[in-house]
Amino acid sequence: MDTTVAPARTRAGLAIALLAFAQFIVAVDYNIVYVALPDIGRALGFSSQSLQWVVSAYAVAFGGLLLCAGRVVDRLGARRAFVAGLVVFGLACLIGGLATTPGVLVGARAVQGVGGALLTPATLALISTTFAEGPSRTRALSVWGAAGSGGLAAGALLGGVLTDAFGWEWTLFVLAPLSSGAAALAVSVLPADRVAGERRRFDVPGALLATAGSVLVVFGLVTGPESGWVRGGLAAAGGVVVLAVFLAVQRRTRDPLVPLRLFGNRALVRAIGVVLVFQSSLGGAYYLFTTYLQDGLGYRPLAAGLAFLPLTLVSMTASLKGTGAAIARWGVRTTLVVGMVVNGLGLALLAGAMAWDGGFALLLPGLLVWGVGGGLTFPAMFVAASSGVADAEQGVASALTTTSQQVGGSIGLAALIALAGTGFGPAGALAAGGLATVVGGVVLAVVPRHRAEAVMSSSTA
Repeated sequence: MDTTVAPARTRAGLAIALLAFAQFIVAVDYNIVYVALPDIGRALGFSSQSLQWVVSAYAVAFGGLLLCAGRVVDRLGARRAFVAGLVVFGLACLIGGLATTPGVLVGARAVQGVGGALLTPATLALISTTFAEGPSRTRALSVWGAAGSGGLAAGALLGGVLTDAFGWEWTLFVLAPLSSGAAALAVSVLPADRVAGERRRFDVPGALLATAGSVLVVFGLVTGPESGWVRGGLAAAGGVVVLAVFLAVQRRTRDPLVPLRLFGNRALVRAIGVVLVFQSSLGGAYYLFTTYLQDGLGYRPLAAGLAFLPLTLVSMTASLKGTGAAIARWGVRTTLVVGMVVNGLGLALLAGAMAWDGGFALLLPGLLVWGVGGGLTFPAMFVAASSGVADAEQGVASALTTTSQQVGGSIGLAALIALAGTGFGPAGALAAGGLATVVGGVVLAVVPRHRAEAVMSSSTA
């Protein structure tokens, strides 16, 4: 027996455990602050309108810097970017917890977004370059996706427990040691960055245009529901114009921030489209369901967090046990179709229960079906996005996919909140999100598959 096999497997296991833990931290942060917002507003003197910036500052910085961060990962090295992202994220959490004024907290949340923007494409690039394309990478992404699902539930629970027991500050303090501990372990657990044979310049004009355009788009989508769609729409439209200029500049740049040949990879392009549609329904669904639990059923924040546990446990199980088996049997494309349709049906069931003013027992079937669909779809999207992409471009490919995720979530949240405020109500808005996901899955099923994708899908399976 080869004595090098066991240590190699152990090292790979430690690597995916650390990368999944980083995703867990980011996912925890997504929900943990939501529960503490009322206490934060009272403690620091936020107005009802300015309080949204505790969430929006992170979202704008994170979504706006992803494209630039993705190329930094490819140039700096994924492990270096991973460690830097964790350090920046952890320090920002510490400063945010110590904040005594709204401006300091909002600034700290924006810096958290910078850390998250570095961390996410670095994590995905490390998975793609550490684990070979095929079953090994699929398993790793399944673990990573399951950690994200667990983090969303843990964030809601921790937010309620920590805010009630110790104060809102601890919703940020708790993430600082987790981030610093992960950064310390990274040097010994993750593979060293490869030294590039050719030193290339960094596309500064492209980075500035991509960041400005992305920030404007995300800013407009995030602030539109609260501040009004005149200003939000103008910001988003301006961002689209800047991104159009960015693409024109990229065509003439020798070493572009985003190599346009990546858009010739149909698997990547379709993964970006699937992420956009999937996240559009998911972003608004969490908000609508949480609002229904607390405003409609009178749940306290901690009870609302507990209500997400069945969804989370099923989603984690589907990611860990179902995604790899589904891809091996059906291929990535069919797994995505099935996952999206099941996810949409789950949202429709949940919307029906909400329309009937149902309690938790009536809501449970929709949550379970939603969990199965989401658990299958989420890892499969990133399996597709990493397929056929060179190691030196995994960072920017991951950033393109994650940018689509952020923009999709912002679009979905804005659209579903707007629908909920009309005659549709929260249940009708949630049903619309489910329908959009089902339609997206059907469209993906009927669009002809390119021959190269068929070969790639069979090799992945």
